[in-house]
Amino acid sequence: MLRAQLEAELQRVLSEARLCKSNLPGLPELSLWLLDPVNLDRAFAAEETRRLLEAPPYWGFCWGSGLALARWVLDNPDHVRGKRILDFGAGSGIVALACRLAGASESIACDLDGPALQACALNAELNGIDLQLAEDYFAVTGDIDLIIAADVLYDSGNRPFLDRFRQRASTVLVADSRVRDLQHPGFSRLQMLSGQTLPDLGEPAEFRQVALYQAVS
Repeated sequence: MLRAQLEAELQRVLSEARLCKSNLPGLPELSLWLLDPVNLDRAFAAEETRRLLEAPPYWGFCWGSGLALARWVLDNPDHVRGKRILDFGAGSGIVALACRLAGASESIACDLDGPALQACALNAELNGIDLQLAEDYFAVTGDIDLIIAADVLYDSGNRPFLDRFRQRASTVLVADSRVRDLQHPGFSRLQMLSGQTLPDLGEPAEFRQVALYQAVS
């Protein structure tokens, strides 16, 4: 039922779109329901292009920064084990799922977009992992140990959230493939990671390098 609802959402943008169960390169621990790549390997009608620009189904992709951060979390479980974590702008839910798999006591997938939360729920079901879902960051109550965010800095309007994150959690992790030299008080680059967007959008090689930033109170 949930998959059918999400495919109906996709088809409002791309008339023939489907979701397919997808394995993730370099991340065999998790699978996701993602946009069938066949739907990207064709010419789009003008109306489809307009709808893609106006309301892109970003939750139907596993973005490179999310994939890279999920791999990092699973390789460094001590950063999340036993902690209550909020994944801001969760999209497909890949990082929230990785945190729960790595031993987080609670993993909250937070996204303003309703279909994105549905995608998080569907992917949690696919992997047999329980996630908490939140539409409104400001409505989440209780202590948060760690806030994570991948690919949210493309929108300059999101930058003020970096300060809010530091006020809310003792540790903040931000991964981004577009921002290589984040200049923001309290944040420092932890390391560079490798990631790719799925389905493949043919991004330049430079966007497969992901900067991981950390702020610690």
